[in-house]
Amino acid sequence: MTTDPQRHWESIYRTTAPTEVSWYQPEARLSLDLIRRIAPDPETPIIDVGGGASTLVDGLLDAGYRALTVLDVAPTAMALAQQRLGERAGLVRWIEGDVLNVAVAPGGYAIWHDRAVFHFLNDLRDRARYVTQVRHAVLPGGHVIVASFGPDGPTHCSGLEVTRYSAEAMHGEFGAGFRLLNSVREEHRTPGGGTQAFVYCLCRVEPEQDFPAQDPNAGNQ
Repeated sequence: MTTDPQRHWESIYRTTAPTEVSWYQPEARLSLDLIRRIAPDPETPIIDVGGGASTLVDGLLDAGYRALTVLDVAPTAMALAQQRLGERAGLVRWIEGDVLNVAVAPGGYAIWHDRAVFHFLNDLRDRARYVTQVRHAVLPGGHVIVASFGPDGPTHCSGLEVTRYSAEAMHGEFGAGFRLLNSVREEHRTPGGGTQAFVYCLCRVEPEQDFPAQDPNAGNQ
């Protein structure tokens, strides 16, 4: 992004109802299905990156998960979710920060979920920083679920340019340290009645000794 991320997303959530933003889902069914398949244990530590006002956390709590973290750059977005959850908000850890530089616990999570953050990272260096954060935060053998606009999805969202991905292109950004297990296409119906193509990729984090070290600055010299 060329703009200040927090200022931009704070403006969005202060001027638009959470049920009216284009990415709103009354229920995050596909994400919930993927998570429940790979993590039947309710104690599995899960982080929802860019979760903000998303309803995924509601569904995870309803399903009995008890080790949940929501990370978002916009405190207003998280406040909306907290208000919606009421007392249950206290069961969730809320972290305000930019995913590219926020401090995350090393090996603190078994599942990293991101729906619609990664496609805003148009700079190769930012994407490398993101992957480094994932590698730092997710346990070896853990799983990463990232959803972005598909090749035929929108080119812009909320006034910002996005990078669109096929499953193969998405996996290529993460590299050999992440084994692609599954990919799913979603035709998301927006509150305004439009349709947006999303691609979800499910990867497993491989032990570091199983893949060559990658230079995050590769390709930027």
